[in-house]
Amino acid sequence: MDDQNKNLLLATALSFVVILVWFVMFPPPEQTATDPNAAVTAEASAPVAAAAANTAAAVATEVETTDAPRLAIETARVNGSISLKGGRIDTLALKDYRETLDADSDIVSMLSPIDSAQPYYTLFGWAPGQGLAIDQVPGANTIWSVNGNDVLTADSPVTLTWDNGAGLIFTREMAIDENYMFQITQSVTNSGATTVSLAPYGVIARHGEPEEMKNFFILHEGLISMADGELAEVDYDDVADLDFDAREGSRAEVTQVSEAGWTGFTDHYWMATLIPEAGFKSVRKYDERSDVYQTEAVQPTQTLAPGATVTASTRLFAGAKEWEAIRAYENNAGVPGFLDSIDWGWFFFFTKPIFWLLHTLNAMIGNMGWAIIGLTVVIKILVFPLAYKSYASMAKMKELQPQMEALKEKAGDDRQKMQQAMMELYKKEKVNPAAGCLPILIQIPIFFSLYKVIFVTLELRHAPWVSWITDLSAPDPSSILNLFGLLAFTPPEPGSILAIISLGILPILLGISMWLQQKLNPAPTDPTQQMIFAWMPWVFMFMLGGFASGLVLYWITNNMITFTQQYLIMRSHGYKPDVFGNIKSSFKRKEKAKE
Repeated sequence: MDDQNKNLLLATALSFVVILVWFVMFPPPEQTATDPNAAVTAEASAPVAAAAANTAAAVATEVETTDAPRLAIETARVNGSISLKGGRIDTLALKDYRETLDADSDIVSMLSPIDSAQPYYTLFGWAPGQGLAIDQVPGANTIWSVNGNDVLTADSPVTLTWDNGAGLIFTREMAIDENYMFQITQSVTNSGATTVSLAPYGVIARHGEPEEMKNFFILHEGLISMADGELAEVDYDDVADLDFDAREGSRAEVTQVSEAGWTGFTDHYWMATLIPEAGFKSVRKYDERSDVYQTEAVQPTQTLAPGATVTASTRLFAGAKEWEAIRAYENNAGVPGFLDSIDWGWFFFFTKPIFWLLHTLNAMIGNMGWAIIGLTVVIKILVFPLAYKSYASMAKMKELQPQMEALKEKAGDDRQKMQQAMMELYKKEKVNPAAGCLPILIQIPIFFSLYKVIFVTLELRHAPWVSWITDLSAPDPSSILNLFGLLAFTPPEPGSILAIISLGILPILLGISMWLQQKLNPAPTDPTQQMIFAWMPWVFMFMLGGFASGLVLYWITNNMITFTQQYLIMRSHGYKPDVFGNIKSSFKRKEKAKE
């Protein structure tokens, strides 16, 4: 067997071995169950239970919330409203994003009220402690009054007030920045004669699993939290399987955050997250009776003496997972680990720098498709020293081909003798027969990382390249079945059985680029190997036909650069690849086979 062909087959086998070893050595982190009893002090247990009761009340009184007065939310990037019943932020839409590429498509809706098809909203309040009953603190059905401005904008916060009639006056100020970060400042003044205690909390509630979930293993969708530097990504079904916690009144898991953290829900491109002040109790729970998932952030109990005022603040991020915005919140606004809310995966040491470079190139070029091509060029430059050694070794192997054939004839059937002679020849000529595998192997983690980046990051969503490629995160929409739009025929929808043969322009170019790359070397003499090599480009063409067009574009560019590099390097070492001759010979073999 030709050593170049051996190397390619070996590289294919090693690719699967590398993936298998990676999964064995670096399995996904297991979610360790936290004992809620161990992390909760006796003083805080009552507020936590009361917070759970308040949230349960919100679920139990769905019908009562429909006619509540509302305050508008209006900024350059979002619009929505706040219900004065409970002070919920329960409608929010993102002006910069539409559901589809259609110009008339609805803008993306994130939060929705309790009487909608998929309720998803936030609640804030105070859980009663010593000296207070549950009806003496604001809850899910409390009707708040507006004090001053009645429209929340980036320049004008709104203030809500409520007097419990028993000496406590509650105030809630809500502000929002130019992006997606709300600031909720809660305060309570004690004008009574007795000391009381109470604990501020924030809740994000979601009724049922979202209908638009991708349910794809490469992407986490569900509950997410950061607790003192430890990231936890918990799927909806895992929350539903938590043990029942009597104090929380549902299936729940409690984590005590001693310093900093955040907790919330993440979708493919959108996220709602509570970011309390340092030191809080993070709770994830599921109420199976009403099919409601919740994340809660309960801050420490505060003692309020007569005449005193206490204040607590919680931030709420509700919006798009934009890399620039989230990084700014992490670096400049004191939200530790916030960039990890984007699902970088196990290969984060590749995906993060790859995305940074792609983002930077896109900012310079102004087109994500050309940025992917630029990224491919940069990667090929970085790995060029390795590629040079590899292709130089391959050229040297071609030069040694006559000597290797002579050794095979001399050794006859004595395979051990032949192997020893070959190793001596390699050592003498300073040739590494495995060098040809290295460029292929290094492409494996890069390919997976780029696939992750293209699939997960928001910046690739609806990003156009040229002409017919209007969304680099989606498969090539053109189809050979209607001659790429020349025929009045609608190709099969993605996911249908016929979609696999509905190849677009990019997948076909991918197959051609792989086929050309093969023609740098003569076909192997073994018929089985010939068949494998002949089919390989076209099998990959169909396999990758349904992948994101941005990934296919990367693979085509990589193939063409590799072809050029290999051709030039092999020529510089005295071996001239006969590309056209190899192409002609492949067609001659097919004609001969027909005869």
